[in-house]
Amino acid sequence: MKYQTVLNNNITRCDICPRYCKLKNNQEGFCKVRKNIEGDIVLTTYSKTTGLAIDPVEKKPLYHFLPSSKVLSFGTLGCNMGCLFCQNEHITKIKDTNNYPLEYITPLEIAQCAKKYDCKSIAFTYNDPVIFLEFAIDSAIFAHKLNIKTILVSAGYINKAPREELFKYIDAANIDLKGFSEKFYQKNCLASLKPVLETLKYIKQKTNTHLEITTLLIEGENDDEEMIKNECAWIKNNLGCDTPLHFSAFHPAYKFMDRKRTNINTLLKARDIALKEGLNYVYCGNIVNIETSSTYCKNCKNLIIERNGFEVLKNNLIGSNKCKFCQSICDGIFN
Repeated sequence: MKYQTVLNNNITRCDICPRYCKLKNNQEGFCKVRKNIEGDIVLTTYSKTTGLAIDPVEKKPLYHFLPSSKVLSFGTLGCNMGCLFCQNEHITKIKDTNNYPLEYITPLEIAQCAKKYDCKSIAFTYNDPVIFLEFAIDSAIFAHKLNIKTILVSAGYINKAPREELFKYIDAANIDLKGFSEKFYQKNCLASLKPVLETLKYIKQKTNTHLEITTLLIEGENDDEEMIKNECAWIKNNLGCDTPLHFSAFHPAYKFMDRKRTNINTLLKARDIALKEGLNYVYCGNIVNIETSSTYCKNCKNLIIERNGFEVLKNNLIGSNKCKFCQSICDGIFN
């Protein structure tokens, strides 16, 4: 494995993410899928998935990348984040990966499957692709050979060198910015905010990867007005006001089963704050609301892409990315 360092006393350090897990022989990392086998860190879930699914690209969520197109989605097991509110804990928090029924499929077969079912892209999702980096990169290489785009859905908790390699192969990404405070990340994600912000800046400033951001709002944890203002100001100053931002509703899960679902008014308030802070494309997710799922021209404010959930009802773009009302460019990749 490329991203590792052999230390003293037969210990090998995994250098994929900021956890830097130091592993003895036969020991697994925090993620449960990267394991020290006789001195080498091995990805134990390479070519193994929890299953394939065909989704609308809007479900990732990506609202400014190939609207209405189909995406072939897949993931594996484990995660390098420790989110107490994880919405996919049945695959990310599994203690023994050997007891989970996984399907074997090669990177080439994934690309061929996407081509067969007319999927314009493949998505590395469900659990964090950072931990199955080699599998994701190899799948991306075969996908690009068949003219299929690649999508990364991730928390962005990754070190510099593997990040630079990974994003050579990624066409679009949705990064979970889980809350805008170090305290929130340490308490609820067992992680740190700073590496995520570094990933966001790297994607926007150093790559051609289309970027969108999702923040899952949990009332009483990361929905504070000042925290949301700070997040939006940081996005505007570091990533630009044209970076799409999705505020999504939380539902009780994992260690947060005693918490209530996010009220729609909490989402609407966050969206209003973001718009007032100057962000041009702000959405509310995990609810059915046409107004907050639709895209509006940043210049004339007319509706240019109308959505109901993940379904596109109307598309008022002309020439691939121009508002039909004022001819202003809508930011994103639309064909």
